[in-house]
Amino acid sequence: MTKRQLVTGVAGVALSAALGTQALAQDFDWKAHDGETITFLANNNPWATSVLKYKDDFEAKTGITLAVDSYQEQQMRQRLMTVMNARSDEIDIFMTLPSREGMQFAAAGWYNDLAEHAKDDVSPEYDFDGLGDALVEAATFDNVLTGIPLNIEGPLLYYRKDVFAECGVEVPDTLADLQAAAETIKSCKPDMTAFASRGLKPALPYTFSNFLHNMGGSYMADGRSALCSDAAQSAIDTYATLLRDYGPPGVVNYSFYQLTSLYRAGQAAMSFQSSNELSAVMEGGERLEDTGIVPLPAGDGGSVPTTIGWALSVSAFSDNADAAWYFVQWATSPEMQAKLALDGIAPPRAGAADDPDYQAWLAEQTVRGEWNAALADLAATGTSEVGYPIVQNPESREYIGQAVNAVLLGDSDVAEACAAANEQLDALIARQ
Repeated sequence: MTKRQLVTGVAGVALSAALGTQALAQDFDWKAHDGETITFLANNNPWATSVLKYKDDFEAKTGITLAVDSYQEQQMRQRLMTVMNARSDEIDIFMTLPSREGMQFAAAGWYNDLAEHAKDDVSPEYDFDGLGDALVEAATFDNVLTGIPLNIEGPLLYYRKDVFAECGVEVPDTLADLQAAAETIKSCKPDMTAFASRGLKPALPYTFSNFLHNMGGSYMADGRSALCSDAAQSAIDTYATLLRDYGPPGVVNYSFYQLTSLYRAGQAAMSFQSSNELSAVMEGGERLEDTGIVPLPAGDGGSVPTTIGWALSVSAFSDNADAAWYFVQWATSPEMQAKLALDGIAPPRAGAADDPDYQAWLAEQTVRGEWNAALADLAATGTSEVGYPIVQNPESREYIGQAVNAVLLGDSDVAEACAAANEQLDALIARQ
């Protein structure tokens, strides 16, 4: 059964939410939970950093005290697993990535169903229907609305226009062009990293998946792992070669933080990384004038970008679910998403793109307009398949990263690496 089949009735939820909002507008009270305390487990990424700048506004508006427990992404996941496996009430709200752990967490019963909250307990300005249908659908499993979308994102190619001009390199149209550009830049600028992307094993599938799909591959076929298909082997070889021959030293330890730091410091000519990192990449202003942004160039399978989004969820074990919902709806409201858009957080509400302040912000810098155009391409043509579409998706990502790293480090050739991964992945699939 597909995720799309599992979400029958989401449109009805959205319609009910709109009707419920109209009926309850005069009764809604932002101070309904005055004096209560809720705890938010935050992933210290750009969305959380931006929204928490307005923490005092939330507390003044609601009278609710917001306690924040914030970690880097991998540490946040470890903390969340510990709390949820213990069925502890110490966390009320957490950030989740439906494309990664949504199916797994839903099967474990870790999410509070937010459908009734969105229908019966919303402020008049909330506009649930304004959230992108695809993102709401991606956060819905077995008719449970597991979270409210926070953003839309995917990996994009950030490149140095000045370096390309100096080295006589054109913006690549294909993955073959990308590899040729990296080779030219390495010769032209030997002290600069020509191409960088994620190499850290559990984080790597986010960027590698775009290569896989552009090559015409997929993770599964006929109920089995397809990591040894011709297209998948080509993707592994291309990705590993780019990082091995043109990437930075220690790239197997690289995730979003290292990529952003390297590119922002002017040490990388190309960086394939999250669109969500725009504000962090541009911090300090040094890259504002010399950066261009495009989707990953096409491969034999065309252009099939990775498109995902974070969501904000309430724990099924929370004793403060109603108060927690007030933070969720405040943080995901049209007003807040319009504010966060000015920090480079691409809004999940299409209407936010028409906001005059957002349009003015985009027009201030060429790179912002290119970022927005690339995101529009992701929204129109992207896929959320990052790792295997199974309950154990997070574990599947480890084996994908392991296969790519084996080739990158020279421990195995592509055929050996994918065969070893397939054995583990097929066993994982069989456990479903």
